[in-house]
Amino acid sequence: MKSLLEQSYWADKRDIETINKSIEHSNCFSVYKGTIQIAFARVVTDYCTFAYLADVIVDQHYRKLGIGKWLVDTAVNDPRWPVELFMLATDDAHTLYEKYGFHLSDKLMATIK
Repeated sequence: MKSLLEQSYWADKRDIETINKSIEHSNCFSVYKGTIQIAFARVVTDYCTFAYLADVIVDQHYRKLGIGKWLVDTAVNDPRWPVELFMLATDDAHTLYEKYGFHLSDKLMATIK
């Protein structure tokens, strides 16, 4: 898992304790090729009103194969969270996320440390 997240711009500096804690408190989705993890995403939610899609990544050697689309579709449409607000924060892949109903909003505010 850590080697996959090290390919990202948003988790490459996280220590293993932080990664483990974030996974422990999330609903996680992974894709494997044999025993090698090639994709990951997680959802943080209250299961009724709010969900946050985080840490979506596909190994650079397996991109452009539809794995990211399948992963996002699976996470967003999971019946465990019939939420009113599903959000994410990203610097890239906006067109991918727009296909699943995400769009820019002037209503959301955040603090980033």
